[in-house]
Amino acid sequence: VQLQAFGGGLVQAGGYLRLSCAASGRNFGDYVMGWFRQAPGKEREFVAAINWSGRSTYSADSVKGQFTISRDNTENAVYLQMNNLKPEDTAVYYCAASTAPFPPQTEDRHNYWGQGTQVTVSS
Repeated sequence: VQLQAFGGGLVQAGGYLRLSCAASGRNFGDYVMGWFRQAPGKEREFVAAINWSGRSTYSADSVKGQFTISRDNTENAVYLQMNNLKPEDTAVYYCAASTAPFPPQTEDRHNYWGQGTQVTVSS
């Protein structure tokens, strides 16, 4: 499966963005989908994951109550709604697909990656 993330941009603190990840290829519904982010000078970190049906989600403690992951298997897409953005949310955000048991929280458990989209939150 090929993934393309988009929807990033520059936003003021307190604002919101909705990231999208479009998938091409077969059997999108077979994959657990996730979002990761990498801030400048830091390692890439897990943000959120969603199971194949969309009924189960899991988020990192740092974004719980702030970010929401969702998916639409009819559109082969996964989304990340980010609210009340803070400067520390500034990062390149990546979507990823996994065949590992839910929830996969590490990079090595993901099979496919998108190219990343930049999110910059100004104070």
